[in-house]
Amino acid sequence: MKPEIMLSTTSEIQGRRIIQYHGVVAAEAILGANIFRDFFAGIRDLVGGRSAAYEKELRKARDIATKELIQQAQEAGANAIVGIDIDYENIGPQGGGMLMVSMSGTAVSLARE
Repeated sequence: MKPEIMLSTTSEIQGRRIIQYHGVVAAEAILGANIFRDFFAGIRDLVGGRSAAYEKELRKARDIATKELIQQAQEAGANAIVGIDIDYENIGPQGGGMLMVSMSGTAVSLARE
């Protein structure tokens, strides 16, 4: 089993000293959105409320990108990723059809406690 990777959107992890920088790691996840789901999400947007279908797809894409980011950090020998940035985009012809989550951060090694 691979060691746990600490994740942070800040540039450091409180109480832990960074002893080595392994470089930038980045990951993307692109998922196609179903045309019927798009249609019903559009209706929901018109009448108000949350679009559970889109929320589920965004969570799925974010989970995929996070796992890929962690894998890259582990391969680099890191035990943490700091400065994580998460971006969401709607891509494809005229901005429709696909959801993209991109993540990046700096893979680091923290001193043992």
